[in-house]
Amino acid sequence: MFKTIGLIIGGLILVFLGYVATREGKFRYERSGLIQAPPEKIFPYISDFKKGGLWSPYEQMDPNMKKSYSGTDGQAGSTMEFEGNQDAGSGKLEILNIVPNQSVDIKLTMIKPLHAENLVQYTLTPEAGGTRFTWSMSGDGGFMGKLINVFIDCEAMIAGQFDVGIENLKKLVESQP
Repeated sequence: MFKTIGLIIGGLILVFLGYVATREGKFRYERSGLIQAPPEKIFPYISDFKKGGLWSPYEQMDPNMKKSYSGTDGQAGSTMEFEGNQDAGSGKLEILNIVPNQSVDIKLTMIKPLHAENLVQYTLTPEAGGTRFTWSMSGDGGFMGKLINVFIDCEAMIAGQFDVGIENLKKLVESQP
């Protein structure tokens, strides 16, 4: 009888893992908001890791986050390594490409809580009444990412933080003279 129960449980686990394996591992999360300011007023805050701390929701999760910087601020190749609490995690950000007053591409390498390598993109698009700031992150979560997504709505969690960050950036920039 125990053997039968064990085989049934084993079979259910295999079916579940098969289901997980068939799910899409690649993802792209994106949010945007309108900031009533020209791109050149917003750009310094998205292209310089030190200024990013003024609006990043991830840095606000851990006010005691340890950070170290290298490279020239606001230039491709500049990096920020961070070690935060369990909410913020630990990892490294590296600016891959910058188009002044238009876009910043950043490689995010997470070490904790799980290893991941993702592409973060900030884009500024002039619109009537201001500039649309778009924040996206894309990558491939692999099998572990697929498994986590079965139990946790990662898009809602991450994009929710993007919404907070966009609102923080909006308040910061619009309060400047």
